[in-house]
Amino acid sequence: MLKRLIFIAVIVLTGQVVSNPYYLQVLTFIGINTLLALGLNMVMGYAGQISLGHAAFYGLGAYTSSLLTIHLNWSPWLALPFTLVFVGLIAFIVALPMLRLSGYYLGMGTLAFGMIVFFIFLQWRSLTGGDSGLIGIPGLTLGPISFEFGAPPFYLVWSAVFLSFVVCERLIDSRIGRALRSLHDSEKASAAMGINTSRLKVQVFVFGGVMAALAGFLYAHLITFISPQTFDFLMSVKIVTMVVIGGMASVWGSLLGAALLTLLPEWLHVFADYEMIIYGLTLVVIMIFLPQGLTRGLLDSYEHFRSRSKNLPKSHES
Repeated sequence: MLKRLIFIAVIVLTGQVVSNPYYLQVLTFIGINTLLALGLNMVMGYAGQISLGHAAFYGLGAYTSSLLTIHLNWSPWLALPFTLVFVGLIAFIVALPMLRLSGYYLGMGTLAFGMIVFFIFLQWRSLTGGDSGLIGIPGLTLGPISFEFGAPPFYLVWSAVFLSFVVCERLIDSRIGRALRSLHDSEKASAAMGINTSRLKVQVFVFGGVMAALAGFLYAHLITFISPQTFDFLMSVKIVTMVVIGGMASVWGSLLGAALLTLLPEWLHVFADYEMIIYGLTLVVIMIFLPQGLTRGLLDSYEHFRSRSKNLPKSHES
């Protein structure tokens, strides 16, 4: 409870203190990426299922809501539940055959799915606009409040992040969360204990897809323009890197990984042509030196420092 109150206080104060529109936009993108990392962390970190096509659900959420609001003149808020249900249904259909695979085969299967969805976005020009993208996506409003720029979109996105944190933490602390951790450790042992592993894998895969769809909805209606390049294979690699760097099976690690990977291009924009190489090197370094991610590594370093500090007076007296 204390962590949640601190989280709310930090978000409220940040929105009040930061007035630069650019900084607020970057912080808003961190929130959107946190939703993506959080959903994938449930799939990879807790359930142990490899997914290399998570950007597909991100794109499906963005395009579904955009097309409903542009072509059918739906309100974005009306399009939101339909978008989540539609993408959840797609994730369910994909998960049924896909999750019969495991290990590298599952990774290749999800990668193929992500590439298929990307090429549909790219080639179905009459519907998606192709590589020119979709323009004229309506922004979000709520009564007199407009979420076009400044603090309102920041608060909207981080409110969604907070609610997602609450849902994920409750799931993790529940019977389902214990079943997911058991599935991660050993699928055969979980099945022997009476857990329906097939159903559980499908459920967590759908949950991750819906989280990505929510992020896509927010991205589309806050930016009011989308193109296929935003949802390509590189984006899937970024999301995986966020999860691994922040720490798998760590809700707060998703936030740390998303923040780092969102800020990294801002710091290294000179090396934009080598973006994939930088992500790859970062991932390799983390896997070698901090295999459990930055969150666990920082906590372990803190505990090590505390234990050394406690032992210093004793060694001095001896």
